[in-house]
Amino acid sequence: MRTVVHLSDLHFGRADAGIAAALLDDVCRLAPDVVAVSGDLTQRARRRQFRQARAFLHALPHPCVIVPGNHDVPLYNVLARFLDPLGGFRDAITSNLQPSYASGEVVVAGINTTRSLTISDGRVRPEDLAHVRRVFDAAGSDSVKVVVGHHPFDDAAHVELLTAFGTDVFLTGHLHVSYTGGTAARYTAAGRSAIVVEAGTAISTRMRGEANAFNVLRIERDRIDVATLRWQEDSKRFAEAAASAFERTEHGWRPAGVG
Repeated sequence: MRTVVHLSDLHFGRADAGIAAALLDDVCRLAPDVVAVSGDLTQRARRRQFRQARAFLHALPHPCVIVPGNHDVPLYNVLARFLDPLGGFRDAITSNLQPSYASGEVVVAGINTTRSLTISDGRVRPEDLAHVRRVFDAAGSDSVKVVVGHHPFDDAAHVELLTAFGTDVFLTGHLHVSYTGGTAARYTAAGRSAIVVEAGTAISTRMRGEANAFNVLRIERDRIDVATLRWQEDSKRFAEAAASAFERTEHGWRPAGVG
């Protein structure tokens, strides 16, 4: 079994230092095989915020697969936004905008869904689709395959294509609301069913009706358990708030114990 911790929407510049410290303790205690961070490391892509994000990320267990979010693109520095939108991210965090991780049992491919032309929308580029296909083709059929991006995948055609490449799990953020379900229920997309896991905001004060949260995936060849851990203000700790289990079938993944 492999353990994947999924964090998103840290928003340094609007982060709660106490929650960040507790999160680090919890993630280290979980001893994950890999940590996936699905974007929005900063609030406004400022150097100080990237430095804070870098210090936090360096303290996490490694390896990490880290992708940018729309808040990691400058909003008010128009010149940087269009000429070098992810310059701060590359300088402070990583120059690799197509990160990946492979253990044999689990393969993770990260993609950059940010756009400089819009404030919050994202898109999947052809080069990112090609990257996912290369990584997954090299992994072999026995690996559980995970795609990490900041924006939820709203294009059913992209979902169909990525599942055709072998994607078993989609990890995203952006909405600051936790969600776990299957592509068959979420999209009108044909083909095999994969699992969609969205993370709430891990440590920021920019909440949308849900407390800070992160996800933990326990992955086996034919079973994936997903737990959402949510911040408990009274106890000042994260605790499991929701859990889902999925099993592999000939048509992809379905909730465990169904039919």
